[in-house]
Amino acid sequence: MTEATALRPNITVEESLPTIHYQVAMPHPETHLFEVTLRLVGFPSPILDLKLPVWTPGSYLVREYARHLQDFAAFADKKPLAWRKVSKNHWQVETRGNTSVNVHYRIFANDLSVRTNHLDATHGYFNGAALFFRLPGWEGQLTQVTIIPPRPEWQVTTALPSVPGQANTFCASDFDTLVDSPFEIGSHQLYHFEVLGKPHELAIWGQGNFSAEPIIADIKKIIAVEAKMFGGLPYQRYVFLLHLFSQAYGGLEHKNCCSLVYQRFGFRDREKYVRFMQLVAHEFFHLWNVKRIRPKALEVFDYDQENYTPSLWFCEGTTSYYDLLIPLRSGIYDAKSFLSNSGKEITRFLTTPGRKVQSLSESSFDAWIKLYRQDANSGNSQMSYYLKGEMVSLLLDLLIRSLHRNQRSLDDVMRIMWQQFGLDELGYTPEQLQQVIESVAKIDLSDFFARYIDGTDDLPFNDYLEAFGLQLVADTEEEPYLGVKASTENGRELIKFVEAGSPAQLAGIDPGDEMLAIDGIRVTTSQLSDRLKDYQPSDTIQVTVFHQEELRTYPVTLAYPRPTRYQVKPVTHPDSTQQENFAGWLGVPLTSVR
Repeated sequence: MTEATALRPNITVEESLPTIHYQVAMPHPETHLFEVTLRLVGFPSPILDLKLPVWTPGSYLVREYARHLQDFAAFADKKPLAWRKVSKNHWQVETRGNTSVNVHYRIFANDLSVRTNHLDATHGYFNGAALFFRLPGWEGQLTQVTIIPPRPEWQVTTALPSVPGQANTFCASDFDTLVDSPFEIGSHQLYHFEVLGKPHELAIWGQGNFSAEPIIADIKKIIAVEAKMFGGLPYQRYVFLLHLFSQAYGGLEHKNCCSLVYQRFGFRDREKYVRFMQLVAHEFFHLWNVKRIRPKALEVFDYDQENYTPSLWFCEGTTSYYDLLIPLRSGIYDAKSFLSNSGKEITRFLTTPGRKVQSLSESSFDAWIKLYRQDANSGNSQMSYYLKGEMVSLLLDLLIRSLHRNQRSLDDVMRIMWQQFGLDELGYTPEQLQQVIESVAKIDLSDFFARYIDGTDDLPFNDYLEAFGLQLVADTEEEPYLGVKASTENGRELIKFVEAGSPAQLAGIDPGDEMLAIDGIRVTTSQLSDRLKDYQPSDTIQVTVFHQEELRTYPVTLAYPRPTRYQVKPVTHPDSTQQENFAGWLGVPLTSVR
């Protein structure tokens, strides 16, 4: 049974399938309004159900895209049809026996991110989930999309194949594909290149200090390394969509493309350039891990509500581990840089108090209500499945490699997951994922999963690094520990975060308080560290703040300094096994990173 047959309602053999055609116009882009027309021909039912998705795959938050829809109307032969709204994202149209129906609506688009829509005088960008209706029962039906640019010089870039002989018209084989294929429309710069005999495109919107030639050269390396790992490229054509603007960072994966946002002047500085390449490696790795190798809960998308899984740590965290490894394997940076970057990630993890509160599987499951909804207490109560998943993936890779002298690794886990689940896009359960990892490690990992994935035990980094001649070294600041993070906003020194159990919290200081003085002398955010160096642990200081506009002074007893940075460094006297393990893992002698 084909997918289209499985999804559509019961119809007789004589009945033909309806044709679904969207037209997307933007006659006045400065208004931020996409004007959408849905044309249905041969629709057989008296009631037309239309449902706008509430989320988009890859971004696990109900975003309520319907809130941006306005001016809904339906017609047959230019005559209005009755309709009603059934729920927040569900419209019903009475077709009155008409088999040809036109539906018109507008979508307000002024949110420039990889998971939403943006339209202005310079370009138009949209995600299918935030623009197109789903027709329940007809998700498997082919859909065509025609773009009407506001100006003749605007071009259209998308991963969807074009329809021969029809200008700016593209075809999606089903609704999932339509949702999974964002559009960039405008005067963007478009670069074509080839890797392993397959065409690729890089579309760049926005001005910046980038140079396309080295970017494309490094992207080619990343593609080649990841393709070698999985045994080829699972697509015929791939598109990178890149938006450049101020202080931007993010990406969203799709089956045959990805959307990226990055800071416009983030390419000349080497560290910033490397971060961009890690972003590329991350989103490209997703075309295997998540887009094809995905949890059972995401095997068939439910666009009307949350799709819960405890395995996002593997989808995102393992991908985050590889976005550090892939640039190393691609020659974009060396092993010393890899260890430095790993140390920064470990520092982020070990300085997040929430790691002791929220487990990795819980973090995955609760992504819908927590990760994308940060508040002043999130650092105390939450743990990112990206970050801890990356840490756990590092430990699993080191464990497997040390047990098998680098003859097995996490790479083998990914390849088996690809063969067993990815090729045929069969969703895996958490139990199946654990079984695959155990089959590669050849040991029972029940205790590991119970402690580090389903539990909140501290991750024993040094126990795993030691086999590779490495150790985690903590750097501690000079000043005693207060436990706040503050920033200057509009001339005010605002406390943004107070760590749970810290001297500041125990004294009663809250996020949102305006910090004024220490021991009667004004203090700013930039001065705080130096001021604390004048005191010793166990000293009691008087911290004055505005708390809900009331002037208050709290006695705070300072604690001993806490580690603020961690570095991965070689041990002093590595033995031959440690040196062999390290070389097998990172491909260079251990002496090269001293």
